[in-house]
Amino acid sequence: MIAADDVTKLLKESGVEVDAEQLAILIKNLEGKQLHELIAAGSSKIATVSAAPAAGAATGAAAAAPVEEEKPKEEAEAVDMGGLFEDEDDY
Repeated sequence: MIAADDVTKLLKESGVEVDAEQLAILIKNLEGKQLHELIAAGSSKIATVSAAPAAGAATGAAAAAPVEEEKPKEEAEAVDMGGLFEDEDDY
């Protein structure tokens, strides 16, 4: 059984302000449930949800990245080597 006093103590020790109304709703919703079953059920839900934000974040990051325009590559000019390599015309 989960007691409001235990939750309040845990939250206060963690530096979290306790909202009595919200705590009462939580305790009412958890009534008759076992903590280990709640953790197991929540863990399976988290496992399926964990991958979705990562994929969405990658898409968002790609969309936010500035697109650089491709600059035209400069073609190398044909340079006359002045006969440096004999028989250049044989190729």
